[in-house]
Amino acid sequence: MHIQYHNELVQSQWGRIGLLLLATVLTAAFLAPALANYDPSSYTGDIFHRPCANYWLGTNEVGQDIWSQLIYGARTSLAIAFGTALLAVITSLLSGALAAILGGLYDRTIMRIVDICLVIPPVIVILLFAAYLSPGITILIVLLAAFLWPEGARIIRTQTFALKTKASYAAATTFGATETYLLRKHILPDLSPTLSTLFIQYARRAIFMEAGLSFLGISDPTLISWGKMIHQALAFTYMDVWQWWLLPPGLAVSLTIAGLAFIGLPLETSLDPRLRQEKR
Repeated sequence: MHIQYHNELVQSQWGRIGLLLLATVLTAAFLAPALANYDPSSYTGDIFHRPCANYWLGTNEVGQDIWSQLIYGARTSLAIAFGTALLAVITSLLSGALAAILGGLYDRTIMRIVDICLVIPPVIVILLFAAYLSPGITILIVLLAAFLWPEGARIIRTQTFALKTKASYAAATTFGATETYLLRKHILPDLSPTLSTLFIQYARRAIFMEAGLSFLGISDPTLISWGKMIHQALAFTYMDVWQWWLLPPGLAVSLTIAGLAFIGLPLETSLDPRLRQEKR
């Protein structure tokens, strides 16, 4: 299953494009100190300078190098995306799998919590939290993950119920295996492809939500992110500066989300028998 899962990704044209786009963004984020021409928060002294040899994407209203901010913004956006995805996947796994394994009151309680979370508008709640808390990276990751995990918990719960019908699971239960052992040895290995797909889905949504919240001004003012760059550039759309200030971060967000979406396509195909049949 794991080999087939990997082959679907590598052999798919969309999967290879997605990997290339994501690798490009990851490389830019990792090599930000080497790729940036200036410190992203430093003032160069040139305000609204057009793109040139010194300022590849020009400068903003306070003379900060936009190219340097774009490169360092990748770090913030990817840190929030992957941090949110990891926390949401872990929460989905523990809540969904344990609900299916334990059943009874625990299962009903978790499912009612899932139902409540799915109907609460996340933006309104995050706005309320932002009014009282400083929305730094850690708080933002926790808030975003809190609204992403319920959908995955339902999927994992359903698949765990199916895995409980396997003979190996029944044998382990007969010999008195604990819930932790069942989860680690009999549930988690078979759920790993689903968890990988959920991770990609959560990361894609987290990048979009972070950009949207930063666009609304809900972010740490000391952070540099693509959404914040878009938010700041919109105030100067009446000038030519939008061409080198607004478009690059918007394009970076779009390409990153597209890369994750392209990676997710072959993974979803490998998990869904109906999609595999259509592909054949």
